[in-house]
Amino acid sequence: MNLALERIEGSHPDRSIAFLHGILGSGRNLQTVARRFVAEHPHWTAWLVDLRGHGRSPKGTAGASLGAAAQDVSETAAAQGPPLAGIAGHSFGGKVALEVARQNTIPSLKRVIVIDSMPGSREPLQGADSALSILKLLESLPDTFPSITEFVAALENAGITRPVAQWLAGSLERRSDSVRFGLDHREIRALMLDYFARDLWPVVENPPGEVQIHLVIGEQSDSYSSSDRERAQRIAVVNPRVKVTLLPAGHWVHVDDPDGLLAAMSDLEV
Repeated sequence: MNLALERIEGSHPDRSIAFLHGILGSGRNLQTVARRFVAEHPHWTAWLVDLRGHGRSPKGTAGASLGAAAQDVSETAAAQGPPLAGIAGHSFGGKVALEVARQNTIPSLKRVIVIDSMPGSREPLQGADSALSILKLLESLPDTFPSITEFVAALENAGITRPVAQWLAGSLERRSDSVRFGLDHREIRALMLDYFARDLWPVVENPPGEVQIHLVIGEQSDSYSSSDRERAQRIAVVNPRVKVTLLPAGHWVHVDDPDGLLAAMSDLEV
C-alpha cells in the first residue's frame, strides 16, 4: 500500500524520520513538532504519514491490523528517500512503530521513539473521550451534516470536549452541500482492537538488529499503569538500547510538552 505523506525537508538531508499519528488522526497531528525537529536538525527529512484508513491514505481495506499498518510503513519507506533512520509514533502510531521494528524489514532503521503508547496488551479504555467511545458515538450520528459547526456541536452535545470534537472535524470530507466523517468505522475498530490486544513488550526487551527504543511517557496520562512504568524502567536499567523519559504531560505529549519531547528526541543524533 502506498501511504499518503507530507515531507518536511531539511536543508541538507541524508536520512528520514517518519511521524506516525494516533487512531482517528492524521500525519498533520504531529507537524508542529516535526517542523521544529527538522529546523533544529537540517540533515533530517520528516515524513508526516497518514496510516492506513486515515487522512489521504486508502480506506476500507481488507485485513486491517497493527501488522498490516506496520507493513504499509515499511513498503512506503522502500519507495521514499532518504533512508528511514527513525520513527516517532504517538499512541496507536507508537505501537505501529514497535511493530515495524519487530518485523525488522528496514535495514536503515536505528531509532524508534514511542510517545505515550504502552507496549503491552490491555483492556480498551472506556472514558467519554476514549477512542472506542468516540467510535461508538460516530456510528450513532447521521452520515452527513450541513456544516462543520453542526458536526462539532453534535459531538459536544453528546459529551465530547470541544478540543476533541474540533480534532475529529479534521477527518471530515466536504461534499457540495454537506460534510461527512471520512473514516471507515469497521476498519478503525479492527485497527483499534488489534492495538489493544497486541503484546509488544518483547520488542522493547530485545530490540531487533541495531534498533534503539525510547519510551516517552506522559506522567499525567493513564496510558501506563504504575506497574507498566516500573516494567519500562527496569528494562531500561538492564538494556542500554532502551531509554525511558517521563514528561509532565498528559496523553497529548506533543501538545502539552513539545519542548520536552524535542529534547527527548535529541538521542536521534547519537
